Amino acid sequence: MNLVVDVGNTRIKLGVFDRNGLVEDQISHRENFLESIKTVFNSHPKIKRALVASVGGEVKNEIQVLSLFCKVHVLDAQTKLPFKNSYASPQSLGVDRIALAAGAYCSYRGKNVLVIDAGTCITYDMVNDYGEYLGGAISPGLGLRYKAMHEHTASLPLLEPQNELIDFIGNTTENCMHSGVLNGVLQEVDGVINQYNARFKDLTVILTGGDSHFFAKRLKNIIFANSKFLLEGLNHLLEYNKQ
Repeated sequence: MNLVVDVGNTRIKLGVFDRNGLVEDQISHRENFLESIKTVFNSHPKIKRALVASVGGEVKNEIQVLSLFCKVHVLDAQTKLPFKNSYASPQSLGVDRIALAAGAYCSYRGKNVLVIDAGTCITYDMVNDYGEYLGGAISPGLGLRYKAMHEHTASLPLLEPQNELIDFIGNTTENCMHSGVLNGVLQEVDGVINQYNARFKDLTVILTGGDSHFFAKRLKNIIFANSKFLLEGLNHLLEYNKQ
């Protein structure tokens, strides 16, 4: 069995896999990591290997904890990849995007796949039908857009993303901000998908990330929502590097 660990700035996502099947997943805060790991290994003592991927900075403590229980791999720019990486600056490619590309390649081999991860930032990552990672795009996520308007203006309030869309013509300052963020980001994502559809034949679009629930039923394009796609990609990389 495998354990994959996705380390963010404040939270850690854990996924237990039996080969390619997700058995359990949970979220831990960094200060509670040891307790969470003990619980996981008590429930799944057959875990032999773990893969750690971090976009949240130093993971020395987490690696030390995991090393008490199993063999640990750390995802970085030197990790062997099952796909061809054509990114011009591979050293700067985020490990989360590497994992998403691995998920696209391994789960949809031989197809053109665009992965959209709607989180703190919205990332777009493209793997073509030749198994080549091409790159993509990065733009601010929902929360960042609200935060930027508040912090870089004198009088706009700090609003929280809301789940319901409003009319695109706002009639209050708050409604105008919601319209600009929510309606604007939907137009952006649909527009980006249209660009990729125009270039890549029979494109498969995967939507994942913390804000994917907002986009899933509102995009005009056909997408496949999978909130566990990054964990699955990490597991594919761990399986590949066992060899």
